[in-house]
Amino acid sequence: MITVTEEAATEIKNLIESENKVDCKLRVWVAGGGCSGLSYGMALDDNEPEEDDQIFESSGVKILVDSLSLAHMDGSTVQYVNDSPMNAGFKIENPNAVSTCGCGSSFQTEGSGGCGSGSCGCK
Repeated sequence: MITVTEEAATEIKNLIESENKVDCKLRVWVAGGGCSGLSYGMALDDNEPEEDDQIFESSGVKILVDSLSLAHMDGSTVQYVNDSPMNAGFKIENPNAVSTCGCGSSFQTEGSGGCGSGSCGCK
C-alpha cells in the first residue's frame, strides 16, 4: 500500500484543481537510474488504470502504482516537505530502502543492485 500525508494530499488536490483535471490520480513509480540504482517518479494521471496497476486511496487522493514498482515501494508514504522556499516539494518515505542517495531522489532496496556512480553519495 502507498499512503499520502494530509499535507501532501492538500498540495496534490491544489495541483489537480489548478490544472482543471477531473477524476485525476497520482501515479507513483520506480525506474532504474539515479545514484543509488532506483529513482522515484510521480505525475498526475487522468488516464484509465493499466492492467497491472494497484489502486489505493489515501487522504482523499487516488494513487496508481504498477506491480513492479509496488514491489520496491510497498508501505511508502508520499510527503510534502516545505523546509524553505528553495526546498519545497514531494518526498517519498520508503521503508524498503536499504540505502538512499544523499540528495534523496534515488534509493536501493534489498537485492536491487549496488550504489550507482552518481555524485551525491549513497548513505
